[in-house]
Amino acid sequence: MKILYVSDLDGTLLHSDETLSDYTCNVINDLVNKGMLFSYATARSYNTAIKVTHGLHVNIPLIVYNGVSIRHNISGDILMSHKFETIDRLLDDLISHDIMPIVYSYINGIEKFSYMKDKINSETLDFINTRKDDPRHHPINDIKQLYQGDIFYITCIDDTLKLEPIYHKYQHQYHCIYSKDFYSSSMWLEITPQNTSKAHAIQQLKEYLHCDYVIAFGDGKNDIEMFQLADECYAVSNADKELKTIATGIIPSNNDDGVAKWLKRNSNN
Repeated sequence: MKILYVSDLDGTLLHSDETLSDYTCNVINDLVNKGMLFSYATARSYNTAIKVTHGLHVNIPLIVYNGVSIRHNISGDILMSHKFETIDRLLDDLISHDIMPIVYSYINGIEKFSYMKDKINSETLDFINTRKDDPRHHPINDIKQLYQGDIFYITCIDDTLKLEPIYHKYQHQYHCIYSKDFYSSSMWLEITPQNTSKAHAIQQLKEYLHCDYVIAFGDGKNDIEMFQLADECYAVSNADKELKTIATGIIPSNNDDGVAKWLKRNSNN
């Protein structure tokens, strides 16, 4: 049986300081060298994912932006991607409700994330400040620039009273994930095109690699669909309660290298 192993990053494979332990790297690299098909599915971009997974030798394509894109693990070439067909109404609605989003798009073929630098709230600014040296960084002064390019991902960081009504309004029109951020405890609403998800991308990767079976690891609400797709699914002990209820089993926490310990004990490679 050909098995595809897929792990979330933040809160699952990564420690709470956004690093990979030497133990996790050594275990997974050894298993990959022996033939294990291991990848990750993350809300992160390719740019930030490869930085925090430095030292991990993933041997198959990577799932980024919560399944919006599948990228080559070394070159970063886009193997699959989605974009919004129409998005103006949603952006109009966000702005009219005083929600200033971060908009991810391809502008003249170059990946950027745009935001109104003088109008974002402090929580959004805190996140932006962690990405200052990112080549995608694109602060703007004219709100019309939020609408430009091929838009594929929208992030809103704000309070519950603002975000929850938007989530309920658009959850069936787009793929929406509304949850508390693992690091900051701020509320995030992430909106992507309909029919995009980690689960959808994993199914595509499974078919691409001709695998028979999927084993997944996660911690958050954005891993629910991935768990529902997987043949086996394991939640780290620090995972969201809802995710734990559908997990095959509970493994040690992200800070205790739960994924690597499970793989070392159970992988056939």
